[in-house]
Amino acid sequence: MESVWEYPRPPRVEASTRRIRVLVGGVTVADTTRAVRVLETSHPPVYYVPPEDVRGEVLRPTRRKTFCEFKGRASYYDLEVGGRVVRDAAWCYPEPPAAFEVLRDRLAFYPGRVDEAYVDEERVAVQEGDFYGGWITADIEGPFKGGPGTQGW
Repeated sequence: MESVWEYPRPPRVEASTRRIRVLVGGVTVADTTRAVRVLETSHPPVYYVPPEDVRGEVLRPTRRKTFCEFKGRASYYDLEVGGRVVRDAAWCYPEPPAAFEVLRDRLAFYPGRVDEAYVDEERVAVQEGDFYGGWITADIEGPFKGGPGTQGW
């Protein structure tokens, strides 16, 4: 078991060989064994998928931007699959600082906004809240930041 309270701050990025899959409407929009994951105190891991392992034709850039003190400015994407649009379902860091260069242009997905998200064959649980996009699996234990009353953690 991994406790999110043993993850560092500032966050650490590490390679993962686990299979990461994202599905919308039964269509696989991302599938990789070349993801990296970001580990940060109190947060479940977030997996970042190389762009070549994402169906680029389903991505639609949005105007949404956010800022992370560590990773820089994030850009967001809607997913359009079979005429259905999933708003702000993915994000990336097009110009991260040097310490997070490995994240450049990789895409992360909110498991709560897509229909299905998997680590290997395990369907992930959704991190509470609407801001963080952590992927909760059976080998990750909290409590997790994101729910009501946790903003100040």
